[in-house]
Amino acid sequence: MEILNIVLARSALETIPEEIVNHPSVKKWAERRRKDPRKLLLDMSYHYAAMRELKDWNKRGRPDIVHITLLNLLGSPLNNEGLLRVYVHTLNDYVITINPEINLPRNYLRFVGLIEQLFEIGRVPPKGNWLMKIEKKKLDRLLKEINPSKVIILTEKGKRIKLENFGKKILNEKNPLVIIGGFQRGEFSEEDLKLADEKYAIYKKSLDAWIIASMVVHEVERVMQIV
Repeated sequence: MEILNIVLARSALETIPEEIVNHPSVKKWAERRRKDPRKLLLDMSYHYAAMRELKDWNKRGRPDIVHITLLNLLGSPLNNEGLLRVYVHTLNDYVITINPEINLPRNYLRFVGLIEQLFEIGRVPPKGNWLMKIEKKKLDRLLKEINPSKVIILTEKGKRIKLENFGKKILNEKNPLVIIGGFQRGEFSEEDLKLADEKYAIYKKSLDAWIIASMVVHEVERVMQIV
């Protein structure tokens, strides 16, 4: 394996949609933040009442999933060794490309402010070498650009596999890509599942995205004897 690509796909990360910008809970949060509501991240913790009006509301508004997962991945020995590339694909088909050398904020509200800036400007920082950039891009196009040797989706619908065997399978690939769901409920669409060469489940029940990501990366580190 030369590099492990991980895509956190269909992530529940977006700015507040136009349909609910005038909802009282959204306006109150915008006043508190002193910002245009359209430039704020949708967050179920603050906008639950408003979100009930949205399509697929129970798969949206969870920036914390992305935050915790990225902290686990970017802080891993595998990333420190230069063997990991992480991408965030959102529910609305935006792709965030992340410089592996980024020092991601540990504080959630600082992270939110950073992502809001990213959605507004398109890159962070605004000038100089970028640490994160965002582009309108569908998942299939991202996969074509990465050009992986194999695409694997981790899903409850997949074939059960022991984590040890999964780690070995990844290491046998030159440029593997693993897709993990960045949403809190439900499953990947059939359209997304068709993008994978193989589909696996590493546990009998659903797990949080950050747990899955940590398990995968740690197993690869173990098999490679990095840890």
